[in-house]
Amino acid sequence: MKEKIREKFLKLYGKPGHVYASAGRINLIGEHTDYNGGYVFPGAIDCGIMAEIRPNGQDKVHAYSIDYDEYVEFGLEEDDKPVQPWARYIFGVCRETIKRGGKVEGFDTVFAGDVPLGAGLSSSAALESTFAFALNEIFKNNISKFDLAKIGQSTEHNYCGVNCGIMDQFASIFGKKGSLIRLNCKTLEHKYFPFDPKGYKLVLIDSCVKHELASSAYNKRRASCENACAAIKKRHPDVDFLSDAKRVWLEEVREEIPEEDFLRAEYVIGEVQRVLDVCDALERGDYETVGEMMYQTHFGLSRLYEVSCEELDFLNKLARKHDVTGSRVMGGGFGGCTINLVKEELYDDFIADAKKKFAEKFGHDPKVYDVVISDGARMVE
Repeated sequence: MKEKIREKFLKLYGKPGHVYASAGRINLIGEHTDYNGGYVFPGAIDCGIMAEIRPNGQDKVHAYSIDYDEYVEFGLEEDDKPVQPWARYIFGVCRETIKRGGKVEGFDTVFAGDVPLGAGLSSSAALESTFAFALNEIFKNNISKFDLAKIGQSTEHNYCGVNCGIMDQFASIFGKKGSLIRLNCKTLEHKYFPFDPKGYKLVLIDSCVKHELASSAYNKRRASCENACAAIKKRHPDVDFLSDAKRVWLEEVREEIPEEDFLRAEYVIGEVQRVLDVCDALERGDYETVGEMMYQTHFGLSRLYEVSCEELDFLNKLARKHDVTGSRVMGGGFGGCTINLVKEELYDDFIADAKKKFAEKFGHDPKVYDVVISDGARMVE
C-alpha cells in the first residue's frame, strides 16, 4: 500500500511528502455501555488508513483517494465543504483543527486504506485520525492526543452527520501494540492492559448482513436505559448513568418500569462488570476467563438487549461447538461480525466449518479477518 501511495503522489505532485497512518479498531468487550457511562475496551488493529502529505504553499487542499480513484480540490473556509463524502472527512479535520486555534494551510495528499468496509472496524475514524495526527505534526500545533481524538469525533458530528461517541477515534489515536485500552466513557480516563494471547488467534467472522431495524432499535434501547436509570435515580440520587447503578438497585424498581426496560438495564449493568472482570483476567494472563466473559456478553446482547440476529447467533453457537475460547457479536448488532478468541490448534477446523455451514444455511459466504492489536496514529518511517 505504501509503495502504491508514494508512486501516485510523485506522479501527481512531483515531490515526495511524509507518510502517516492510523488504525481501525476492534472492541473486545463493553458493548452498548458507552452511552450508559460505562467502560469500553478497544484496541487498534493492524489495518487502517495510510496517507502521504506535503504542504503546497497554497490555500487549497489537493486530495486523491486511491480506493475511490477520485481527485478533489477544496479550500479551507467553511463554505468550501466538498461534495464527495470521503473528502468531507479530511475537510472536517482541517476545519475542526482551525476551530481549536491550530494552523492548517494547503497541502497535497494521496491516501488509501485496507480496513474492510462494513465490518464495523471504523475506517472513518482511521481516516480522521491519520489526518488529525499528520496536520498536528506538519504544522507544529501541539494539540494533545486527546484533542486529536475529539477533532475526529467533531468531524463526524459536524461534517458527516454521524452523532458518534469517542471510542473509535480514541482507539485510533491512542492505540498501542500488544495492549487494549479500558476507556471510562463518563470520565474519559483510560488505562492500558496487556493483550498478548500466545497460542490464540483473534479473528472476526463477518456475516455480511445488516438488518434494517438497527437505527430505530438503537434509539429504543437507549430510551429504555434512560428510563431505568431515571427510576433508580429517584431512590439513589447519585446515579447519573446506568453504570453508576448496582444490580440490587435495579431490582428495587422492577415493578415500576416495563419488563423490556428492566432487561436492557440488566444487560448493561452486567456488561460494565464484565469489562472489569476481563481487565483483571488479562493482568493474570487468564484468557479462558476472558473468553467466558465474551460468551456471557453475547448471551446478554442476544437475550436481554435483543440486538443479535439469526446469523450471529448461529456463528456464536458454532464457536461453542468447536471449543472456541470466546465469541460474541461485536458492535451495535443486527448483523456485522462476531469476534472470536480461538486456540491456534482449533483455528483451521473452526474457520473451515464456519464458512461451510454458514454458506449452506444462509446462501452466502462469510468473510474472515484475522486481527492483531497494533499501534494507532503515527508517522511511518
